[in-house]
Amino acid sequence: MILDKKKILEYQQNRDPYLMIDHVDDVVPEKYANGYKNLNENEWFFKVHWASDPNMPAMLQTEAMVQMAAMALLTIPEHKGKVVYLTSASKLQFKKKITPNTKLNIETKIINFKRGVANCSAKGIVENQIACYGEFTIILPDVIDKFKIEK
Repeated sequence: MILDKKKILEYQQNRDPYLMIDHVDDVVPEKYANGYKNLNENEWFFKVHWASDPNMPAMLQTEAMVQMAAMALLTIPEHKGKVVYLTSASKLQFKKKITPNTKLNIETKIINFKRGVANCSAKGIVENQIACYGEFTIILPDVIDKFKIEK
């Protein structure tokens, strides 16, 4: 499955300027999603982080990886358009500064997914070098709610 920006917007709820992915090149629901974000010089965060040395903030790199991983869950038909939350992140590494006019390629894997909770891993690649890496947990609250036991 390939998703352009218009299709991405059908599946998930982030919108510009906080949409951190432009294209999904390949997604297998519940397994992985790969794609990219083109980082042109007009991105809002380059103007403020930092004017004299513009680069993509580490937490926005993390957000891009999370949004891409979420596509592997949101392309499961019954989850299309649902809210996804990041609940934890670990092993975050930022190895290469991401600057304007580059392409952040993002590769993600769903390690496991059960009852609305997904453990994921992701890496961001710029100019054939790993720029960032992380492991994180994302949740689909609507799915989790189905498993709550009423007292």
